[in-house]
Amino acid sequence: MSTDFAAHAADYLQLRRALGHELAEAHRLLPRFVDHLDAAGVTTITVAVALDWVRRRDVGPASSIWSRRMTVVRGFARYMSGIDPATEIPPLGLVIHRQRWNPPFIYSSEDIQALLRAVPVVVPSPLRRATVETMIGLLACTGIRVGEAIALDRDDVGCGEGVLVVRASKFTKTREVLLDPTAAAALAAYAAIRDEQVPQPVSRTFFVSGKGTAMIYANFGLLFRRLVETSRVGSGSSVRPRIHDLRHSFAVHTLVRWYRSGDDVTALLPRLSTYMGHRAPIYTYWYLSAAPELLSLAAERLQNQHAEGHRR
Repeated sequence: MSTDFAAHAADYLQLRRALGHELAEAHRLLPRFVDHLDAAGVTTITVAVALDWVRRRDVGPASSIWSRRMTVVRGFARYMSGIDPATEIPPLGLVIHRQRWNPPFIYSSEDIQALLRAVPVVVPSPLRRATVETMIGLLACTGIRVGEAIALDRDDVGCGEGVLVVRASKFTKTREVLLDPTAAAALAAYAAIRDEQVPQPVSRTFFVSGKGTAMIYANFGLLFRRLVETSRVGSGSSVRPRIHDLRHSFAVHTLVRWYRSGDDVTALLPRLSTYMGHRAPIYTYWYLSAAPELLSLAAERLQNQHAEGHRR
């Protein structure tokens, strides 16, 4: 007797989505676990078969992938236990990963320009080239998440009003993101190219692929890595540039600008937190230690405050 794990996995993912969960990781990893179960010829999930897949030697235990795989497996096993009582749910603590803080690569304006100059070299399609260039520019000047940019609907982009509406983002929050006039103009120019190239798109998303379909996160990430390699951005750095670092860079540059202008950074941080869609301001404080220049400016501000206090 065989078990149709693929069908059960599809039902499980559909149920989780209906409950409002984000499942990007599960969508990517769960089919691979199902393939492993089918290849192993098992009809019931056991701890042993789960560990066999989780601890595959394609990555080492120092990577976070083992714990991420186990999280996906444990959720699916918990669901399957209601269908097959013999299912074994892997207990917590079998795979432990100590989260390490990876310092971000802070892109300079010159780095962004270098990435944009590499786009025509890497991307031959005119529409796809315009999509990639505009997306990189938007990520750099607003700090929104890559997934948020990809998910933007055409009605969410108010070029005339200079506002983006980011709906149901990471923490199921909807927020408005104000745009600089140059950013709004760039989005309007892209929309004109998009509508000329694809008058009848398959998708209603604002950003589309060369075929008029919605952008795929994994494909955009792969393309971005090629742009980094081609442009040689970060080639002399010990930190590998990542696409999400565009968001980190926006936050750091904003804070540096506030410090240099003499603004009350403590009072302004909650605004930045809201703008970036953080769950709470405490997550925005992380950026204060993300760049040496920020630490230096913060220390200088603190010293000046102490000196002012002594003079009084």
